[in-house]
Amino acid sequence: MTPSETIDRALREGAALSVLDRGVLAAAGPDRQKFLQNMLSNEVAALRPGEGRPGSLLDVKGHVQALLRVLVAKDAVHLETARDSVEPVKQTLEHYKVGAPVRFQVKPLAVLALVGPQAESIFLQAGGQAPPEGTETHAETELAGRSLRVVRAGDLAAPGLVLHVAEEDAPAVSEALRAHGAVEASLSDLDALRVEAGRPWYGRDVTEANILHETGLVAECCSFQKGCYLGQEVIARLDARGGNVNKRLRGLRLTAPATDGAPVIASGQDVGVVTTAALSSRLGPIALAYIHRSHSEDGASVEVAGAPATVVPLPMTAAVPKIG
Repeated sequence: MTPSETIDRALREGAALSVLDRGVLAAAGPDRQKFLQNMLSNEVAALRPGEGRPGSLLDVKGHVQALLRVLVAKDAVHLETARDSVEPVKQTLEHYKVGAPVRFQVKPLAVLALVGPQAESIFLQAGGQAPPEGTETHAETELAGRSLRVVRAGDLAAPGLVLHVAEEDAPAVSEALRAHGAVEASLSDLDALRVEAGRPWYGRDVTEANILHETGLVAECCSFQKGCYLGQEVIARLDARGGNVNKRLRGLRLTAPATDGAPVIASGQDVGVVTTAALSSRLGPIALAYIHRSHSEDGASVEVAGAPATVVPLPMTAAVPKIG
């Protein structure tokens, strides 16, 4: 079995360990949840310690400045986001706090992902304690004598846990998990599962050029029951009009491997762009791509890198016929 086959099997049948390119910003102060309720797209005020949910920080025009995992603890709200987004998020929140008693601190943490159907079992065998059942629930625990926060993560494209651990403790925690069966995997090793599941990540598939309705993340990241937040008017107006946008993130079944950034062509015209291309052990070459609404329907025929491709629904399944 090749190394790539070993990693793929671990992701699909066991558990793989990856270091995510993410950081954590902590919000403290008595009004931290009230302030974040007025800034982020999802419900924050109602969360209790140990609970969490996905969300986003938008600009006033509705563009996505960051995708966030919002985790409420007893003394702070922890905001996990892409590493390159941590400082911009901090600057934006500080700009809008206007005297509110809220403080922000970038935490010196590594963010690890333990992904696969055996992730929780391996974590428990290594000595950790899992959080309560539920998406984005989290708890403080210890593993290999090191303190960490463990999260039931909903954005890993497969069952899994995310661990927030001090940077200096990450090697010991990683070694303990590998000793109990976790297989080390790079972020690119996760791409096939992400594409199959239709799971976009910030920086690759979502940037500040996008609005949430293009990404397919509105239902996950937005609350339509809460009051105003940054960019809310744009989101509400679009939703009231049926969520119609000029492009959407779709899946592609390819007849030949592609690369990120490859144009999607139909009738000789650019109609989209690949954001993440991958080679799936189940489905062959596949990709996520933003595609213009004129060619984004299921089954639409397009070309990528000169080879035929077909638009398919997300998440992808083995039942989707291979083309070519």
